[in-house]
Amino acid sequence: MSIGAGIALFVIGAILAFAVNVEVEWVDLDLVGYILMGAGALIFLLGIILLARRRQTDTVSRTAVDPASGQRVTRNSTTTSGDPTL
Repeated sequence: MSIGAGIALFVIGAILAFAVNVEVEWVDLDLVGYILMGAGALIFLLGIILLARRRQTDTVSRTAVDPASGQRVTRNSTTTSGDPTL
């Protein structure tokens, strides 16, 4: 969702900065457009970073001794961030 919001902000900012030729006394629409374009680019990059970070994989290996039989038990589990833990 953040990637789409970043693109939308960038497009709205570009329209305000380059396509709208309206003079308003109390606000500079070109400056607002540039600010929206910068915010859109920042949100887009943060969305890409968070998407890449979500797909990291963690591997856990646990070794313990079963008290009843005295045997060594090894448990391996692999989870992907965002998945429920087992």
